Amino acid sequence: FLLADEINRAPAKVQSALLEVMQERQVTIGHTTYPVPDPFLVMATQNPIESEGTYPLPEAQVDRFMLKVLIGYPEHDEELTIVQRQLVEAPELRQALSLEDLQALQRTVFDVYVDPALVSYAVALATATRDPAANGLPELKDFIAFGASPRGPISLVQSARALALVRGRDYVLAEDLHELAKDALRHRLVLTYQALAEEVSADTILDRVIAAVPQPKIDLARTTAA
Repeated sequence: FLLADEINRAPAKVQSALLEVMQERQVTIGHTTYPVPDPFLVMATQNPIESEGTYPLPEAQVDRFMLKVLIGYPEHDEELTIVQRQLVEAPELRQALSLEDLQALQRTVFDVYVDPALVSYAVALATATRDPAANGLPELKDFIAFGASPRGPISLVQSARALALVRGRDYVLAEDLHELAKDALRHRLVLTYQALAEEVSADTILDRVIAAVPQPKIDLARTTAA
């Protein structure tokens, strides 16, 4: 597990090393290459407010993150819990599951059924970001320089499988895709200068795309029997 805190403050050399480990699951130091353990997970944070002393992230690196989750201020009860935890001694950490358990869960995700219509729907969402005019959204064309890559629908479907498993299902629903669509696609859109000037965000664009792309109708009886 690797946590890259404020990743946009890392210089190009560090980002290059991170790109290698995320893509090839190995790290090269000098003339020696070291494989990373399995499973391997990278999480990164960015401060969206303070930009002084930061470096732009390469699109190729950003595209390798499965999800980009926006975190705002906590709700009152959540913040109360955060403060209360700081007022007492930190509890002793306990192991929640073994490495073998985690690897078994990862394999189980691939057993979660995804209807072909839902896979097609995920691809259609990504396609609509590349050619919005063909999907009845010509007004978005001037705001998108590059749409989501094929990693977008792959990440969307795979994360929807994991969400379904967490919720106790062995099949994916359209609601799972809807819930994760912006998280899986927002960081894969490259916006134009016009979008930045008019303060049109990736989420605004994705809201329009999700509303425009027809949602498939799934036979739940067939899904649960699959």
